[in-house]
Amino acid sequence: MDLFASLTSTGISVQNYLICAAVSLLLGAAIAFTYTRRARYTQSFVLTLILLPVIVQTVILLVNGNVGTGVAVAGAFSLVRFRSVPGNAKDIAVIFLSMAAGLACGSGYVAIAALFTLIACAALYLLVRLRVGAGHSGERELSVTIPENLDYTEIFDDIFAAFTEEAELIEVKTASLGSLYKLRYRVRLRNAGREKAFLDALRCRNGNLEVRCGRPLTPAEQL
Repeated sequence: MDLFASLTSTGISVQNYLICAAVSLLLGAAIAFTYTRRARYTQSFVLTLILLPVIVQTVILLVNGNVGTGVAVAGAFSLVRFRSVPGNAKDIAVIFLSMAAGLACGSGYVAIAALFTLIACAALYLLVRLRVGAGHSGERELSVTIPENLDYTEIFDDIFAAFTEEAELIEVKTASLGSLYKLRYRVRLRNAGREKAFLDALRCRNGNLEVRCGRPLTPAEQL
């Protein structure tokens, strides 16, 4: 029996399958390349983006172009969790983009898949390059430790007024058997270049106890 009989018996020619698979891999590589511009990523996630279109395309071909059945089968893949750093909304978007490219190729719309991927990748690159929806560059998450004998409600108000545009107390907790307070703020600096002076002022006020300052964590990073 011919090695490729199982392919031809279902109406899928070897030539068409190879063309679709090659296009799917190229589109996956284009999506992965666009994603890695100005983004933190892992090798496993990039490889997933490259291989996902050809996997989805093969599933669609194996169910003879029945999109409903193919989507149901592909949906089962979502039950498998990647054991890596939790992703954000952008990661989910590019995963759906890769799946859509594979779905279009598997349905025979190779030209549409290529055009769709080109438009989506260009839009993604421009949105990231223009920092659309990005937070203010001066946004920080601040953690300050103070002795229990200090009133934390207004202790730093004058410093915040001098160095920040906005400051919000979001958490208070005790430490060292109640002898210390740990205060967590979300602040927006007036001038990010004066961050050291801001921290020095806080250290002078809290008796040189611990002060930490960094970018706000994303919801995924807080898990």
